Amino acid sequence: MKHLKTAVAALVSSVALTAGSTSFAQDKPPVVVELFTSQGCYSCPPAEAFLGELAERSEILALEFHVDYWDTLNYMWHGQWKDPFSSPEYTRRQRLYNVSIRGQSGVYTPQMVIDGRYEAVGSRRGQVETVIRKAQQASAKLSVTLTQANGGLTAKVSGDQGGAADIFLIEFMDRATTEVEKGENHGKTLVSRHIVRDMKKLGTWKGTTAHLRLPKDAGEGDNRGCAVIVQAPNHGPVLGGGLCPRSPSS
Repeated sequence: MKHLKTAVAALVSSVALTAGSTSFAQDKPPVVVELFTSQGCYSCPPAEAFLGELAERSEILALEFHVDYWDTLNYMWHGQWKDPFSSPEYTRRQRLYNVSIRGQSGVYTPQMVIDGRYEAVGSRRGQVETVIRKAQQASAKLSVTLTQANGGLTAKVSGDQGGAADIFLIEFMDRATTEVEKGENHGKTLVSRHIVRDMKKLGTWKGTTAHLRLPKDAGEGDNRGCAVIVQAPNHGPVLGGGLCPRSPSS
């Protein structure tokens, strides 16, 4: 009974120390998987379904970027379908990745970019899993710890990586279901996860521990979420990342 009382007391003490704040960090930084996709692409739905599964894995930070180069393509009498989540900025991000990784600006969908270092066809599960394992065995990454306290989020970036890197805030919709009426996927119901809606630079990693305050409304609201990633300049390797903790109201 004495041991039980001691254990309970320790638990109460621990809860008291963490009251009012929530930290989200992992023992090992997650692998960042970015899917470049379009609702106008016939071969993309399987890749989006796969990304939805990856989004549920704690060792993966999954993000879905919708490109815009499918928006103006006609598919026989079914016409065009403008992806409501598409953006030329995400097309640009994909092109720059391909220059960095493949040495060419040509792009395709569905494409997954893993940790900014590797790429694979997004619907080829075996190929993607192999690359994820390769990324997990790569050099040590920066730790990104996100803490929710006093009505806001704070990111702490630490580790031994040298040189400068960009720190980005990425905001996304957690899930969306779309009835596609035209284009290659006409008549299909598509389910998407972690759909990126905004990406902005928070600051710069300069080789020493950094603390950054996120915008007050970051990731707030129903069906919303956010993540912080640290990336080498010029769409280089992703050096670390983390998901924002959910607010009590989410």
